[in-house]
Amino acid sequence: MTILLSTLNARYTHASLGLRYLLANMGSFKDQTRIQEFVIGAKTTDVVEKLLSYEPKVIGFGVYIWNVDETTKVVAMLKRVAPHVTIVLGGPEVSFEPGEQCIVQLADYLVTGWGDVTFPKLCGEIINGPKPLMKIHAGMQPPLPEITMPYALYSDEDIAHRTLYVEASRGCPFKCEFCLSSLDKTAWPFPLDAFLAEMESLHARGARLFKFVDRTFNLNIKTSLKIMQFFLDKLEANPDDPVYAHFELVPDHLPEALKETIAKFPPGALQFEIGIQSFNPEVQALVSRRQDNAKAADNIRWLCTESHAHLHVDLIAGLPGEDVASFARGFNQLVALKPHEIQFGILKRLRGTPIIRHTEGFGMVFDSYAPYTILATNLVDFPTMQRLVRFARYWDLVANSGRFANTIEYMLGDAPFENFMAFSDWIYTKTDATHRIALERLAKLVAEWLQVTGMTKAEATALVASDYAGRVDTPAEKQAAAVVAPMRQARHLAA
Repeated sequence: MTILLSTLNARYTHASLGLRYLLANMGSFKDQTRIQEFVIGAKTTDVVEKLLSYEPKVIGFGVYIWNVDETTKVVAMLKRVAPHVTIVLGGPEVSFEPGEQCIVQLADYLVTGWGDVTFPKLCGEIINGPKPLMKIHAGMQPPLPEITMPYALYSDEDIAHRTLYVEASRGCPFKCEFCLSSLDKTAWPFPLDAFLAEMESLHARGARLFKFVDRTFNLNIKTSLKIMQFFLDKLEANPDDPVYAHFELVPDHLPEALKETIAKFPPGALQFEIGIQSFNPEVQALVSRRQDNAKAADNIRWLCTESHAHLHVDLIAGLPGEDVASFARGFNQLVALKPHEIQFGILKRLRGTPIIRHTEGFGMVFDSYAPYTILATNLVDFPTMQRLVRFARYWDLVANSGRFANTIEYMLGDAPFENFMAFSDWIYTKTDATHRIALERLAKLVAEWLQVTGMTKAEATALVASDYAGRVDTPAEKQAAAVVAPMRQARHLAA
């Protein structure tokens, strides 16, 4: 008899932290429980066949916004070919508004919220009886010291080939209405010494790439400093075998002690993900986001000029109360700060988030299918929103990819949003596509656009040729020199 824990990850390089937490806390059922991960895009029949090959009694699925549609198909097929297998769902996508979801109707049980304690208890009742009468079970939230950490369950293959997700805390004290973390009461820390001991063990096994999923890494500066010092010590002891760490940073909270520590990290060792989301104070107030914009801008500027950290800064288009002109001003302000990447996101209505309260007042229309992307507001109509969606995709291909580092600066000029939007509109008319544009073709299109905007053919060709994208046919050994980031950082950025 086997209990399976399964999910469909967005990519192979993403190892499910949630499943490993469940396995670590299975208690007496741990020896008969195993993890079986898949990647979205897998054939449904292949997934079902693989799952059933273990002859499971119970299958628990982690359900997220990116895999709900495919997981629904898997569960539906399982119920047709193996109705004797008990299906238990969990994860953020099914923890809210469950009554509306087909996948919940198909499954036998649902655990909402935290599953560390509740899922093992439910499995015991399913296997040993009496079987629960209630379908939906609210996850119990234990004190964090009572939760067994899962890091020993990362395999050697995970360590060698995948991003390792870790967390020093859970929860978030902020109430940004577009984020599920707004439903948390606060942030809860894991015992720091025990957590660092787990990181020490991972490092000793060869782990060098650590992605922290904490929402508020730098709120408790004493904890932040101790964790960063852990990585600095590893870098000092083994400069030829460096670690790489990714943290989510609150943008307006960067005291001098933290700056001093950040400044010690060498290139290629540190990445910060920073959520700005909007620079419009009225929009921030509407979505309950507290942010000192001036301080946030100063901190991003300092990080860009005084540290070697790689900065990935987020903006969200489609927020209530924000029109295109307002978003453009924020985008241009962020470009002027020169972060390495600007993640141009489109608002999504995550199930359970309070953003729904603005639907009527701001004419917010969301796609009814995952990932529930905003389609229009009273200030941004559907055609304009689609232009923004295409802008975001082309921005990833041209700006965030790093393949047009010299060319993008010229393309943006003194009006980055307006100039790139013009390029986005033009390239869409030329290709009628936002995906599957080969790099060589993209480089030629960028060179053509430069000519449309006033460059001679020779100048445009020379500028694009100065970038990696313009040397796509260069032998591999010469291309390698163009990759500035160390291999582990490059792998993480690609993920």
